[in-house]
Amino acid sequence: MSGARPTVIVLAAGQGTRMRSRWPKVLHAAAGRPLLEHVLRAARELDPERVVVVVGHGAEAVRRRFADADVTFVDQPRQRGTGDAVACCAAAVGGRPGPFVVLSGDGPLVTPSSLRRALEAQAAGGEGMTLVTYEVEDPSGLGRVVRAADGRVRAIVEERDADDAIRALREVNPGTYVFDRHLWSLLGELDDDNAARELYLTDLVAAYRRAGLPVRAERSDDETRLLVGVNDRSQLALADRLLRDRLRRRWLAAGVTMVDPASVFLDDTVELASDVTLEPGVVLAGATRVGEGATIGAYAHLSDCRVDAEARVAPHTVAVGRTFAAPPA
Repeated sequence: MSGARPTVIVLAAGQGTRMRSRWPKVLHAAAGRPLLEHVLRAARELDPERVVVVVGHGAEAVRRRFADADVTFVDQPRQRGTGDAVACCAAAVGGRPGPFVVLSGDGPLVTPSSLRRALEAQAAGGEGMTLVTYEVEDPSGLGRVVRAADGRVRAIVEERDADDAIRALREVNPGTYVFDRHLWSLLGELDDDNAARELYLTDLVAAYRRAGLPVRAERSDDETRLLVGVNDRSQLALADRLLRDRLRRRWLAAGVTMVDPASVFLDDTVELASDVTLEPGVVLAGATRVGEGATIGAYAHLSDCRVDAEARVAPHTVAVGRTFAAPPA
């Protein structure tokens, strides 16, 4: 990745009413970590100059949970849309030259590779903005990407503002953008003339075009296309499954044996050494650490445990905070 170090802005102010919860949506967990933590981990892979998190609903809970995360918190006093959320960051980062990466705090499947590609496209193109898009089977509830005859992005239309022709489009906007320095002046052109009476960040596409600045779209094909954001408990469950699938693939590639991978349940916070064997039905949670050559017996459930190298945990063991030593030589 070339160019200046980016400033990352993560939008985490929404209430998430469809979650039916007293907790802020971004604090709900998938694969053992809050949704927001997955997004911040991906952002850190970009070596950003600064990470800003916009908070609103449940702001104090989010601040407490991520007090040690080395981020700058910015308050959005009234939830007036994504455009307003980014505008609230002007005092904190508006004087920087960019690029500015904007992410949604409820998109835990976002990958560093897709973000790097967007940054590279932005650096190659110079001025303007770049957005990541996905082609999905079911675009319900998502903003549609409308392209001109020459293939360039003409607009992003939110579903509630779309007609039938636009709703039929399957290229969607997951809320991942890279902006140049013109972001801050063009935010002032946004208005709330839409069904939600909010300031849409997506309307910056039209603002950039009016200013004669290019709008680029990087269509990605990673697994994020299966779930671009979490809005309810059903989508939270899907995010959990997809993230745990990703974890199993990662550990299998790293030299871990899983007798029946589909039945193994791992948190993202677990650490495994090479040549570990996980028998069917194993559940490893929290800060569990498993040493090289260890075997975890079928249907064992360990949370915050340490398993020494070459140790064997008996089938059906249930333990919290325990250490399993290797057998005597």
